Amino acid sequence: MLVLPVRLYLPSPRRAANHDSWIRVFVSINCSLLVLAATSAWAGDRASRASAIAATLPSRNKPPAVRPEIQARAQQFASLGASDWLQSGYRGQGIKVAILDSGFRGYRNYLGKALPDKVLVRSFRKDGNLEARDSQHGILCGEVVHALAPEAELLFANWEPEQPDFFLQAVCWAREQGAQVISCSVITPYWSDGEGGGKIHAALRGILGDGTHAGDLLCFASAGNTAQRHWTGLFRAAADGFHEWRHGQTSNLLTPWGSERASAELYWHADADFDLFVYDRDSGQEIGHSGAQPGVSRCSAVVHVRPQTGHVYAVRLRQVRGPAARFHVVGLEADLGYSTSPGSISFPADGPEVIAVGAVDGAGHRKDYSACGPNSPKPKPDFVAPVPFLSSWRSRPFAGTSAAAPQAAAVAALWWSGHSKCPADKVREALYASAQDLGPPGHDWETGYGLIHLPKLEQGKPLASALPPGGSTGVSAAKAR
Repeated sequence: MLVLPVRLYLPSPRRAANHDSWIRVFVSINCSLLVLAATSAWAGDRASRASAIAATLPSRNKPPAVRPEIQARAQQFASLGASDWLQSGYRGQGIKVAILDSGFRGYRNYLGKALPDKVLVRSFRKDGNLEARDSQHGILCGEVVHALAPEAELLFANWEPEQPDFFLQAVCWAREQGAQVISCSVITPYWSDGEGGGKIHAALRGILGDGTHAGDLLCFASAGNTAQRHWTGLFRAAADGFHEWRHGQTSNLLTPWGSERASAELYWHADADFDLFVYDRDSGQEIGHSGAQPGVSRCSAVVHVRPQTGHVYAVRLRQVRGPAARFHVVGLEADLGYSTSPGSISFPADGPEVIAVGAVDGAGHRKDYSACGPNSPKPKPDFVAPVPFLSSWRSRPFAGTSAAAPQAAAVAALWWSGHSKCPADKVREALYASAQDLGPPGHDWETGYGLIHLPKLEQGKPLASALPPGGSTGVSAAKAR
């Protein structure tokens, strides 16, 4: 066999077309030589090639690392009793959850990721802009619901700030769109009388329904992070007529957290009225006041503060009408010097028609900031949920009672997806019954009926014993594939 010394090269695809006849001649001269050379080259380099390829492939013995938020969520789902429900196919299918919030900036970026592929949205602001506020607070709430109840449909709505009628319109819209569950993690303390009553609560109750009729909703709301910046008690006049917060102290210091607008919000439940003042502590200059008006009946007063760097402000008030009345004061975007945690749950969570959700740590201890009862015709809070909740798209976990309320809403969606024919009041009763008591036996003012928790399943189906009297199983046939 004639062996010719040749140099083998592979032309580019374009050049290969011009050298097609050359390639055929070369191969015909010594096809055996090429096969032998190729085989030897491959054999000599086989080990290194195998190592290179193996380095790019996942190891069969070492599974890919689990992302931290997924691992943490798995533990959190288990603590809520949700893991078995999800694995058994109850994933919120057939349930619509409305997120009422003020922060949806950039929500489209999270569709199909932290959020479902599509979300029904509506703005009840005067400018009609769902993304007007530079905040993702509502997106985070939606992420919590979607993580726990991945097949529930989501609705997003916001409203004109400080306009309760627009808030009520958003609730009406949610009901019209067929939502069964609402989650709201925005508080507006002065929309209530501080005891779960007032005109706005009455209107909200009429929209949500009493839970016994088709279309009635369950509304879950954050209890509020106000336990350490709230004060309540009877008015006690000092010698100068101003309220005495403590013996000899007629000023309650308001310390803003930063440059955002802060406020002192005063609200009460009685035939009374007050004058509310805010002063600069050091200069004594009046920053603002809200005074009683002859012939005008009200149950709230608010003074806003545009903070100056390093400045602290003094809250003072005096009662101008009626017998000594009980009142509440809350600092928003600010700390309050003298505070009382009892009775600190804020609107809308203080209403009997709303389910208030507080926050606990992983060991079941109430977070210091989580608002407490009693300040409602019904025992408050209703439930607590563990925080923080790890987000899939930001490094800082979602914390506060804001992260607790959507967890409870998602748990309700899971329960309802397994009992599709149950009315809202039966869902509420079942969740009370399955809650895990954390404090003293029964309801307490810090952790309510306990940690919201789904009941156990039997052979992948809800237990009949988990239903309240008169409830219907209505187990949904739709299962996750």
